[in-house]
Amino acid sequence: MSTLSGPTPPQPPAQPAPSAGQPGLRDWFFGLGTNFGKWVLNMLLQIGAVSVMVAELSGWLRRCLTGKLRRTALSASMEQVVRVGVRSTFIVCLVSGCVGFILVLQMVPPLDDFGRKDLVANIIAVAVLRELGPLIAAIVLTGFAGASIAAELGTMVVGEEIEALEASAINPIRFLVLPRVIATVVAMLVLGVFSDLIAITSGLLAGWLQFQIPPQQFIDNMLEQSKPLDFYTGFIKAGVFGLLIGLIACTNGLRVTGGAEGVGRATTNTVVQSVVCIVIADLIFTYLFVVWRFT
Repeated sequence: MSTLSGPTPPQPPAQPAPSAGQPGLRDWFFGLGTNFGKWVLNMLLQIGAVSVMVAELSGWLRRCLTGKLRRTALSASMEQVVRVGVRSTFIVCLVSGCVGFILVLQMVPPLDDFGRKDLVANIIAVAVLRELGPLIAAIVLTGFAGASIAAELGTMVVGEEIEALEASAINPIRFLVLPRVIATVVAMLVLGVFSDLIAITSGLLAGWLQFQIPPQQFIDNMLEQSKPLDFYTGFIKAGVFGLLIGLIACTNGLRVTGGAEGVGRATTNTVVQSVVCIVIADLIFTYLFVVWRFT
């Protein structure tokens, strides 16, 4: 039995299939722009929060230096210096000593090819006093004290202790932030000097024990090359680095949201932001000092 069927209706022309890569590429660029915008927004919010904290700290610091709060602020700051500074002294000295040894071991062989291995003292003196001493101390203090301060303040925020202080008419900036910022600045100034001394001393020992450079010759070359300005340069950098560590750690700690996860995020952000800001500040100060020296 045959089946009768009419003519087959014409089919519409097949449309080309959309390329699978085009939507993915568009989504990738959209996601990249979104993430970049979030990063810029977070950076601006962080800069604004730090700026507000600097303004509040300036007012409280003036009151503490000239008013009745001076003894209380000094006592609280010294307690924080012991907690964040004294306990990190061994780590700073250990790292600085290793860096001093490494510098001598790396630089003496090339200098010895020219018969001037004794000039390693000149290089170490300038490098340590201007750059490496305060930079090593700042990075160690960031991991040791900066993260601790951020976690401590963040835990207080999560536990609603900050709200309890405000309800008791106690300003958290004066009671919590000011002593910690003063402590990081004072600790960095002292640790920067310790870092200089240990790095240079370890370099002297490495040159004497490994390459037979007389200690007196090492000291004479170092004193001939280095100037008081080299030490003052590193000293100023150390104070600024300590201020950055304290401000960033306290700002991130007080801005914690999201419970325990937020505390961990604030700790990580503190370490990353502090190291980046320290390196950028070191670059700016080095450029300014070099331009000022040669003008």
